[in-house]
Amino acid sequence: MELFFLLLLVVTMVVALGSGFPVAFALPGAAVLTILLAGAAGLVTAGDASAYFHSGGPWQWLSAGVTNLRSVYWVPERDTLIAVPLFIFMGIMLQKSMIAEDLLVTMAQLFGPVPGGLGISVVFVGALLAATTGIVGATVVAMGLISLPAMLRSNYSPALATGTIAASGTLGQIIPPSIVLIILADQLSSATDQAGNLRRALYTQATGNTAMPSIYDVISTSAGEMFLGALVPGLVLVGLYMAYILIFAILRPKAAPAIPFEGSFNGTFARKVFLALVPPLTLIFLVLGSIILGVATVNQAGAIGSAGAMVMAGYRLHEGKRFRFLPAIIGLISVLILYYAIHNYTMNIKAIDNPTDQLGITIGIIGAAGLIISLVWSGLRVLRTDGTMHVVMIETAKTTSLVFVILMGAAILTAAFRAFGGEFLVRNFLDSLPGGFWTKFSVVMFVIFILGFFIDFIEISVVVVPIVAPILLADPAANVTAVWLGVMIGLNMQTSFLTPPFGFALFYLRGVAPAVVKTIQMYKGVIPFILLQLLALGIVAFNPALVNYLPNRVKLLSSVSPPPRNPQLQECLASYIGQKLETDGGATLAAIKQAGQIDLSVLPKKMSGQVSAAFDAASTAVEKLHEIDAAHAAVIAATPGYRPVLTQVRHLQKQILALQEQISLIQNKEERVRNAVTEAVRAKLEARRKTLEAQLEETQAAIPANWDKVHADFAALLKAEDDSRKAFQAAADKSYQGAEKLLRILEGNEKFAALEGELQALAANIETQDAATSIAALKALEQAFSGVPGTNDVKKALGAARRELKRKTPHMDKVMKKLNKALESYAAQKEWRSAAATSITPQLQSYLAAITPTLGARSQKHLTRDQALSLASCTARPKDISLQF
Repeated sequence: MELFFLLLLVVTMVVALGSGFPVAFALPGAAVLTILLAGAAGLVTAGDASAYFHSGGPWQWLSAGVTNLRSVYWVPERDTLIAVPLFIFMGIMLQKSMIAEDLLVTMAQLFGPVPGGLGISVVFVGALLAATTGIVGATVVAMGLISLPAMLRSNYSPALATGTIAASGTLGQIIPPSIVLIILADQLSSATDQAGNLRRALYTQATGNTAMPSIYDVISTSAGEMFLGALVPGLVLVGLYMAYILIFAILRPKAAPAIPFEGSFNGTFARKVFLALVPPLTLIFLVLGSIILGVATVNQAGAIGSAGAMVMAGYRLHEGKRFRFLPAIIGLISVLILYYAIHNYTMNIKAIDNPTDQLGITIGIIGAAGLIISLVWSGLRVLRTDGTMHVVMIETAKTTSLVFVILMGAAILTAAFRAFGGEFLVRNFLDSLPGGFWTKFSVVMFVIFILGFFIDFIEISVVVVPIVAPILLADPAANVTAVWLGVMIGLNMQTSFLTPPFGFALFYLRGVAPAVVKTIQMYKGVIPFILLQLLALGIVAFNPALVNYLPNRVKLLSSVSPPPRNPQLQECLASYIGQKLETDGGATLAAIKQAGQIDLSVLPKKMSGQVSAAFDAASTAVEKLHEIDAAHAAVIAATPGYRPVLTQVRHLQKQILALQEQISLIQNKEERVRNAVTEAVRAKLEARRKTLEAQLEETQAAIPANWDKVHADFAALLKAEDDSRKAFQAAADKSYQGAEKLLRILEGNEKFAALEGELQALAANIETQDAATSIAALKALEQAFSGVPGTNDVKKALGAARRELKRKTPHMDKVMKKLNKALESYAAQKEWRSAAATSITPQLQSYLAAITPTLGARSQKHLTRDQALSLASCTARPKDISLQF
């Protein structure tokens, strides 16, 4: 019966949507209605309201829907959705102020003389509008109204013209900042938590270990990372569009003719191009650049974009009037003043303690006041010009409300889907497919592609993604990132919005296209662009680095980058070190060999042994690198024979788990309705259980008899590789830290020498001065020696003397004995420190300088730029970890 109510849920939702019922009410309405019907049916027929639920009962699942709804709003960490109204406001402001129209007309005049130049300009402007608005429908309509008549007047092929406009208008789906990407990031951040739990369960089932290593964790994502990940694929798509139009125009010049500019390319035209192009590009740089450079979060970048759009609208709507650009100029100067103040003064009012700080705060206040004046002035202009601000705010409120109400409805719908075992069925169906991850991924993408014909991207993002994303992200075979999956889904939805006969972009364009343009021509026009989008989808699918590299690069180069010891980086870091050692011409190896010849006899025996062990560890670390390569090669060699058996067994084990879950559910139902149903119903449940138990035994028997041995042998190879990596890490750390500790001690020689006089004076005067003064002097000297590395023995003796002096009846002979011990320790240190400073320090510095970029990398606080770039490239390529499961 769960299947019946699951089907009823889907049918109710589809019928409601198809009949034109508002999406905001269709989603939660279908969920609540189905849950209540299932509860009533269970109560009537089985005497238990929870009889027809996968687990739990109607009230639990209704409350689960409310809980899901609450998680959208009341979880402080999930503030990504705050950016939605900000970017919507920015996009609508740019459109209502006709800045988008100016940009399109100007670019058409600039590119017109080029073959296919008008079409190329449409793509170019579409990309810019996508980067400033992110709203597909409005972009397609605006470009259709402005550019389609011009293209038709210029004898462009109607098919090419409409296809170019429709495709360019959908770039807002994938080019950041995009509302789609923000919503996907929000949904995927929750999906990664579920995927992590699924992967840990899979690891426990496969290995028997309850603690999965952190290197196998599913990494979450954010809107900022989604923006960064989508940037390169978006530019690839724009490049493909432009290349196609240019080639089409060269091959068929009559269908895409060059359009000579009737005016002249003079200063007036250059000024027009500057005003149309530079402000939007500047806004894009401020919004995306602030995210990429780590200056602002996505929410803060949205606020920057909204403010910038309002300032631009202020001078555009004031065209031909006095002081047109004055608010914008004031705003620009204010931003420069604030930049100067922030980078040259301490901008903290509470920390003012000198005239310089006061000056910095004053400059900052002037800059902030100027910026406020600019924004208020521009806002008043927009408000007073045909009520544009009123229109923009109303449209922003409508669009934002639509997004959030759909999110709430989808939260309840998702709970209902899980209530009837929908997630369980989807997971089992996908896991039962042959071909592993790519088969599951292809099926999911096909379903999303088809759904894109009928429902909007918001519904797809909030209904489908939470169900399928955890299953795909948990799969260790591909080990894809949430960023890559989100970008692929975004590209796919963009493709479906173009596909005849239901593509939303085609509907938008049909609404504004003249009657002379036939619908069939529009369908023909978008087909090449659909093929180009599928090509882009394939390029990104087989080159995940196009998505992953930029987020990884920004993260690893940021001030809050993960430390070099981060487990996720170790394999790539070892590879980087190995490559560096191979390409440095033997310089590092020579430095290690030379360090082994340093005369350490002047050092204390224990310290000499530690430093000598560090030099030996460097040689050991290099050897362990070769062992890693050998162990990895052994794993690679054994993989072809092991993988087929592993795939077969894991497939059978998934079937076994699914059967066990079904048997457990039937047993629970039998227990719940033991006295509330007829004998026929109980017999049916019992028969179903016995059938499943027979299938379970058959499936368990299908596991190869030699599986345990095959698995143990391969696990031994994996362990050998893991052990060699751990041995390398331990040796590398020791090779740096042992030598670096001695260098820090020797670099403290100047501070050490400066304390000699104080120590001798204290020893000479302690018997004649009062106890309180002596105790204070001892404590101060202890603290002074604490700041000098390697002086623990002196500090320890001083501490013992101070504690003896603090006794009620101190023995001065004991105090002097402790002080004399401190003097002896100091004298011994002074002797070897002086000798080591000249004979060891320079060679130690050379050794550490040679190994710091390689063997000493893990011991640094932050990655170097070269290391970060190399690791960003390495980690951008997901690694198959299914062999460890």
